[in-house]
Amino acid sequence: MSSQESKNTVYTQETAPTQYIAVDGVKYAYRSFGQKEGIPLVFFIHFVATMDDWDPALINPLAEKYPIVLVDNKGVGGSGGTTPTSVEEMGDDVVKIIRALGHEKINLLGFSIGGFIAQHVAANYPDLVDKLILAGTSPKGGKYIPDILQHVENARKEEPTNPRLSLFFPKTESGRAAGLAYTERLQRRKKDDRVPPFTQEAIANQAQAIIRFGTENDSFSVIRSIKQPTLIVNGDNDTMVATSNSLDFVQNIPNSKLVIWSDSGHGALYQYHEDFVKEINEFLK
Repeated sequence: MSSQESKNTVYTQETAPTQYIAVDGVKYAYRSFGQKEGIPLVFFIHFVATMDDWDPALINPLAEKYPIVLVDNKGVGGSGGTTPTSVEEMGDDVVKIIRALGHEKINLLGFSIGGFIAQHVAANYPDLVDKLILAGTSPKGGKYIPDILQHVENARKEEPTNPRLSLFFPKTESGRAAGLAYTERLQRRKKDDRVPPFTQEAIANQAQAIIRFGTENDSFSVIRSIKQPTLIVNGDNDTMVATSNSLDFVQNIPNSKLVIWSDSGHGALYQYHEDFVKEINEFLK
């Protein structure tokens, strides 16, 4: 492919090439695609996931409107180094990546542990983040956060070939259908064009970070310092990160809005991806 053809190619979540950038001696994997102009929308993914695990049904419509940046944090997927054992270090690392890519202002979407990281970035790097979107996540010291690890273990026993069906979607007819459709969409990227899977070390280190985040109660001081407009979304029965934690956000972040979808759980952003895209477009316009 010529450079001109490459420049004119419209990439999607399924086809965007993996690129690499070295920061402080560590090689990080990322994908940058979508619109060429505007404030980039940067995504932080959930526990035991890489940038391959973002749902194309969510990412691709947003790429039609915004520059999209997906990153694998240190020690995850295509990125080198050792996965940090604290959310704060994870956040500091991704800020280095974003700045190394030349971005001075971003909008930020964090899902689950990605939402933990996004809170830290928004609160501690306020000049970098314009608007914040938090999905299926919790403030520091939130309810039942250390229980996430047990939920994951239970789901692996219940759905050994596809634990996210149990973790992300309700056990209703519509929930099951949404989960199977989501699973199919994740398979669309070619197998030989994916980043490496999670290592046991990365899983253990992320688990340690989750436990620390869930047990270090800061009385909402971090989220109370978030001044950016914030959109919070969740399902009405999130068994991974209790839905009640989303209420803590909207009660403590001054300029925030909460959306909760019925008959949904941790993966509500994927189950209701069309409505979520509409909410994001309204929020960012």
